[in-house]
Amino acid sequence: MHRAWVAHFALSIDSTEGLAHCMNPTELSTHSILNPVLPGFHPDPAIVRVGTDFYLATSTFEWFPGVRIFHSRDLVNWRLLTCPLDSYEKIDLRRLEASCGVWAPCLTHDGDKFHLIYSNVLSKTGNYFDVHNYLITASDIMGPWSDPVLLNQSGFDPSLFHDDDGRKWLMNMVQDPRPGVHRFGGILIQEYCPKTQSLIGTPVNIFKGSSLMVTEGPHIYKHDGWYYLMTAEGGTSWNHAVTVARARDLFGPYEIDPLNPMLTAWKKEDAAIHKTGHASLVDTPDGKWYLAHLCGRPLPGTRRCPLGRETALQEVFLD
Repeated sequence: MHRAWVAHFALSIDSTEGLAHCMNPTELSTHSILNPVLPGFHPDPAIVRVGTDFYLATSTFEWFPGVRIFHSRDLVNWRLLTCPLDSYEKIDLRRLEASCGVWAPCLTHDGDKFHLIYSNVLSKTGNYFDVHNYLITASDIMGPWSDPVLLNQSGFDPSLFHDDDGRKWLMNMVQDPRPGVHRFGGILIQEYCPKTQSLIGTPVNIFKGSSLMVTEGPHIYKHDGWYYLMTAEGGTSWNHAVTVARARDLFGPYEIDPLNPMLTAWKKEDAAIHKTGHASLVDTPDGKWYLAHLCGRPLPGTRRCPLGRETALQEVFLD
């Protein structure tokens, strides 16, 4: 019998309620999570913990401020904390077409600084998206944030992985604009050098994706000697899903979870939340794990989600 590496969720997509066991600054307590934790327009969540503080970044596409960062101590109650893209030098959203602009930020911390990576999509007309991927850093979440560093333009959904040997690795989906080829070409990885503020070495395609296709939104987590690669697949609508693959080596080969997808709602027409995908993981001080993911809530009997892409949280168990 096959076993999933991520065994199950504490919160079902059938309901918007569940239990979350979270650490506040003074004691372990039990709270009730009501999903979505960020209702309304809060797409593509990226979550990180520093000490007992949780931070969650979401994007705003072609509308200012581009990226919003929220804060929580218990994973239940969230407040808007800061908007780091506070100048035209960091983001220029003027004259962009609909649904362009900032896509899928990635917020991480390496023990010294916060790192925020984001895409600015200037155009998505035709078979090739005009995407610029940037990195800014700050010692304090409230800033000041550094000037942006242009990393690459090969694809969107950039993510930064800090390995335990101190090296840093940039990932993003790579575009393949050739006729007759699926334009989502897999997940590209390349080393980032903080000293030169540039990518070094040769980019490598480490994951072509599963049969769900439309592979994007990569994040890597290292746990018990394994590199876990989490991606979004299936497209960002009703077939949206979270795929997990793992490898002993950062460059693979990556083995897809035999019970993949880790999360999806596409077979559950009566689910309370749909479009579940584009996820990121965070651990709590007491060793539990939670998944922040995109979702949508259709009006009953329809496929219309008037509040757009929202952010939900679920507890996960690593097996």
